[in-house]
Amino acid sequence: MTDTTDTGPVLAADGTPLKKKLAQALFVSRARAFALVAPLLFFIIASFVVPIAALMVQGVKNDTFSKYMPETTALLSEWDVETEPTEEMYAALVADLIVTRQEKTIGRVATRVNRELSGSRSMFTKTARKAAKLEAPFREALLDIDEDWADIELWQAMKISSMKYSPAFYAAALDYEYKADGSFERLPEQDRIYVYLFIKTIIISAVVTIATLILGYPVAWLLANLPMRQSNLLMILVLLPFWTSLLVRTTAWIAMLQSQGVLNNIFVWLGITDDANRFSLIYNMTGTIIAMTHILLPFMILPLYSVMKGIPPTYVRAAKSLGANDWTAFWRVYFPNTIPGIGAGGLLVFILAIGYYITPALVGGQDGQMISNFIAYHMQKSLNWSLAAALGGILLMIVLIIYWIYDKVVGIDNMKMG
Repeated sequence: MTDTTDTGPVLAADGTPLKKKLAQALFVSRARAFALVAPLLFFIIASFVVPIAALMVQGVKNDTFSKYMPETTALLSEWDVETEPTEEMYAALVADLIVTRQEKTIGRVATRVNRELSGSRSMFTKTARKAAKLEAPFREALLDIDEDWADIELWQAMKISSMKYSPAFYAAALDYEYKADGSFERLPEQDRIYVYLFIKTIIISAVVTIATLILGYPVAWLLANLPMRQSNLLMILVLLPFWTSLLVRTTAWIAMLQSQGVLNNIFVWLGITDDANRFSLIYNMTGTIIAMTHILLPFMILPLYSVMKGIPPTYVRAAKSLGANDWTAFWRVYFPNTIPGIGAGGLLVFILAIGYYITPALVGGQDGQMISNFIAYHMQKSLNWSLAAALGGILLMIVLIIYWIYDKVVGIDNMKMG
């Protein structure tokens, strides 16, 4: 017979169960760690997460019409978008126009509807000035001011405008029109601009990334393999652009790329072209790519250099000692070890390039504009913030998709910045 004795839980010195004591110590340790990172976490949330969330919401939310035209909005929500508007709807419209005229908000309402139906802004402002003098029946009174008040398309535009949340702006950002019945219709070919701009932005960013890799790889190799004195001097030259204003660097490229600029003068002097047929290197996509490549080149060189510096030179010597020639030793041994740096630099340059604004605006002209320039246009000039938010939201989703593809193909764990 075996005698077993239940010893019970292991106790700490103060009589508390050891398991509970360890849990308390772990909680205190985690709380201390959270307290240390809390300021940075709150900063990231306030400066990064909240603005992005607001951007995404702004792309589907616009309550201008529903806020200032409540009576009309209530009736439009029940309208089937096909039958003729009722007298009650016309009466609600007049009542809202009187209030907006008094509160001086008619301009906002008219602008909102005008985004859905071009040319309707003047009709709203003109009618609002006379709304206080109108009498029933209001349908005939409004038609006396402007016959377009009977246009069913105008009321459909008002219904779309009255929606506090709608996909209309994201649809417009993808060259589609959101209809009052909830359907989507692709815009005519001559009106499709944003999808083309997204594609062109991705192409320019990809070309700039490849160009910086081709130019930056040998420079990074020199930095990693030259003696310390020469390497430090070359590193200063690489970092020098960071000490110069982006605007100054971009303006310098304008002087260099114009038809009478430095590069064209050199081409004429070398006989590559003549004075009557100078190259067009500015105010087009070529100028954008050249300037962006120069500006973003250090962002490719530094990750490559940090990875190359950690590759032992004995790897290549060992490959040569086993019979490999210079090219084989580079391609089969050295290059695979630099892939983490290529991935890090490529991802960094591409993401920076896809959202570039100043350089394309100054040297790109009409042909070299990117989607960021149109986002800025809608934010600063047209004041269509919802469309700008929708364009920015789609651009963010494109970046996240590319980041996801990169993670699946290369792996974020294999990316090295140093």
